[in-house]
Amino acid sequence: MDTDNIVAGIKKRNPHQPTFYQAVAEVLDSIKPVLDKDGQYKEHKIIERLVEPDRIISFKVTWQDDDGEIHVNRGYRVQMNSALGPYKGGLRYDPSVNQDILKFLAFEQTFKNALTGIPLGSGKGGSDFNPKGKSDDEIMRFCQSFMSELYRYIGPDVDVPAGDIGVGSREIGYLFGAYKKLKNEFSGVLTGKGVNWGGSLIRTEATGYGLIFFALNMLAEQNESLKGKKCLVSGAGNVAQYAIEKIIQEGSMPVTVSDSDGFIYDDESINEEKLEFIKRLKNEQRGRIKEYADEFSSGEYTEVDGNSDSNPLWDIEADCAFPCATQNEVQEKDARHLVDHGIQLIAEGANMPLTPEALEVIRNADVLYAPGKATNAGGVAISGLEMTQNKMGVYWSRDRVSSELQEIMREIHEKCIEAASEYDLGTDYLAGANIAGFKKVAQSMIAQGVV
Repeated sequence: MDTDNIVAGIKKRNPHQPTFYQAVAEVLDSIKPVLDKDGQYKEHKIIERLVEPDRIISFKVTWQDDDGEIHVNRGYRVQMNSALGPYKGGLRYDPSVNQDILKFLAFEQTFKNALTGIPLGSGKGGSDFNPKGKSDDEIMRFCQSFMSELYRYIGPDVDVPAGDIGVGSREIGYLFGAYKKLKNEFSGVLTGKGVNWGGSLIRTEATGYGLIFFALNMLAEQNESLKGKKCLVSGAGNVAQYAIEKIIQEGSMPVTVSDSDGFIYDDESINEEKLEFIKRLKNEQRGRIKEYADEFSSGEYTEVDGNSDSNPLWDIEADCAFPCATQNEVQEKDARHLVDHGIQLIAEGANMPLTPEALEVIRNADVLYAPGKATNAGGVAISGLEMTQNKMGVYWSRDRVSSELQEIMREIHEKCIEAASEYDLGTDYLAGANIAGFKKVAQSMIAQGVV
């Protein structure tokens, strides 16, 4: 199959969406052996159908700040693919949100959700609203206005959003309250709810914990463990926080944490006390990570230029790297620094944090690498389990949910290995994840006809 022509057609049909092109090109490159071997995917135009969202909803969000000033933002929901179940994917509040970013995330979500083994379709949404610096009342008014339009297009058997960047437990609470009032029903329409009103235990920790569970499986495949290894982590949100927490629990040494302004390097390692400070700083005080250096003398803060072609965080010698901040945060020069310093493993906590050039460097080196669609699937996996618990009207213990999460991440790891092995690709986790996810979705689409 001529995938280059397909990508060219996508670019023509979707101008000015480079992040979406990047995600599509990465998947097409990985699944080429499948497309070449089995002509049914070409016959049924599966690629052309996969890259086109079922629908994109765009709407105005008008709200008032505490001073009475009116603001207008734009809201979105991309409902990508429902071959496996209701649309499922997070809501993101960030100035960077646009159709390009959301289509990329929804496309990635298609394969991620398929890998979990839970019947979930794919979607993504959000707004260019910036929650930083806003009061609780302003956040509430924005969420209520946002949901006053979104509620028309979602439902527990239609589309079940969750949180993402800028949308945590506070925002989910306000969104759920608005939906409940508008629809006059209490249903599992959102995941990431509070545990007192329909949420699941372990949901907050799930993506970070799942990332490390996957890395443990990768290392076990090589007869190694994480214990004693020095680890680089970027980001300071939920994914980074709970990845660090699990790294500490495994007897390893997380030495970095970052935000959009810069990063902390702690050569004595981040421990439980320091992690609790990070959690309070980022979750409650909404502070900046540079304050860590004021609190702990072992922490060295480095400011980072967001327009630079490299980030010195990735120029620190370590054994494992867990990029958990945002897409394309690891550039080609960063990848070369990691390889030169002998990095053994890279597992993605964020979605597509490596640029194509960085990815090429890593894949050409002797480095264990796994993509976010496999490694960070823990969050959506627990969201799926939350949906199951909502429908059953029962709630599971922490131990049970944690056990379910470990088993799901183990199974995703096995699916990646098996799919790569089927096409003689060794332990190529990127190809394995894309192939396993693609085949499940594609075969379901064929079975359901041309719809």
